[in-house]
Amino acid sequence: MSVPEHNIVIVGAGPVGLFTALRLSEFGIDCVVLEAETELQDDLRASTFHPPTLDMMEEYGITAKLLEAGRVCPTWQIRMHSTGERAEFDLSILESETRHPYRLQCEQSKLCRFLHDELRTRTNVQVLLGHTVKSVSEHDDGVRLTVESAEGDSVVEARYVIGADGARSIVRKTMGLQFKGVTYPETTILATTHFRFEEHLDNLSGINYVWKPGGTFTLLRLPDLWRCSLYPDEGETIEEATSRPSIERKLQQIVPLDEPHSVLEVRPYRLHMRIVNDYRKGRLVLVGDAAHLNSPSGGMGMNGGLHDAYILTDKFRQMAGGASESLLDQYTRQRRPVAHEQILKQADGNRKRMQERDPGKRQEAFDKLQATIADKEACKTFLMNSSMITGWRRSQSIK
Repeated sequence: MSVPEHNIVIVGAGPVGLFTALRLSEFGIDCVVLEAETELQDDLRASTFHPPTLDMMEEYGITAKLLEAGRVCPTWQIRMHSTGERAEFDLSILESETRHPYRLQCEQSKLCRFLHDELRTRTNVQVLLGHTVKSVSEHDDGVRLTVESAEGDSVVEARYVIGADGARSIVRKTMGLQFKGVTYPETTILATTHFRFEEHLDNLSGINYVWKPGGTFTLLRLPDLWRCSLYPDEGETIEEATSRPSIERKLQQIVPLDEPHSVLEVRPYRLHMRIVNDYRKGRLVLVGDAAHLNSPSGGMGMNGGLHDAYILTDKFRQMAGGASESLLDQYTRQRRPVAHEQILKQADGNRKRMQERDPGKRQEAFDKLQATIADKEACKTFLMNSSMITGWRRSQSIK
């Protein structure tokens, strides 16, 4: 019988993989994180943290660091750009439901650094960057991984493997699971700038989903810059849409200037809605984007992955105390319905609303939002859902 070299191997050192490692470490469970990249990624990715996510990371001191590095946004808006009309949601209505009744805007790369710094102080965790998992195979006594690094190829043994390795997950492929869903037709182009939109657009919130004539854009405010989500014009190729002249034209449509806007970084990405049927097969388990993908509209993807990690690591805590491995099936029962019915469907609905081009239908949707805001009970229910509190509580209630 082979003896595993590690209790648990986590594939992927994004925010979900690193948070999984932190939770396992806290429970006294040794683990190793294998990451193909040679350093933590610093590119444009998620930036929204919802209340339950901030609540769950508070005990580790991570939330305090995020609050110091990010921007608290107590409100968010859907706006009509041509008129300046807005439907503004105030998250303070949730103050009896969470210790953090707001959204926080902070780059996920900062979360990764905070988690990595904490993990480096712990003796029961290794984070190995520059280690690419080439294959995964399960056997009677555990899981065998072949790993490529600068030192050459090696074989790693583990009792369990957690796939936190994103949309192209090798762990998911090993499990033979279908990743059913759709790829949306549009490409989002994320651009960052130091331009102070708040000085030019009246009553702007920190989070703004905006209808413009014939299109849409999003403005998210971080401490020292704005993230702008833009979309190709009809007939534009991705190469054309990500060019500086095209980005400049779109920013000039938001706020016209006599001089060019200063653009720091541009990144295009495709949008997907996909989910696996089961998060677990034998000794292999999935978390985050490896298990489900959704439109970024509403900022729920990374948060959902962190919620996966919290629930899954609690199963391993109980198993370390002698509980049955069948708890891993409970993990799927707790998280998949919430991902499917709350995260994916809400994000898809948010996307459809903002992609609507018909002025009459836009106005109808806008009027419904205004009516929701005017009804305190309806508004709270809406925000409990969009802030992911309802879904988080549902996960915890499922047996």
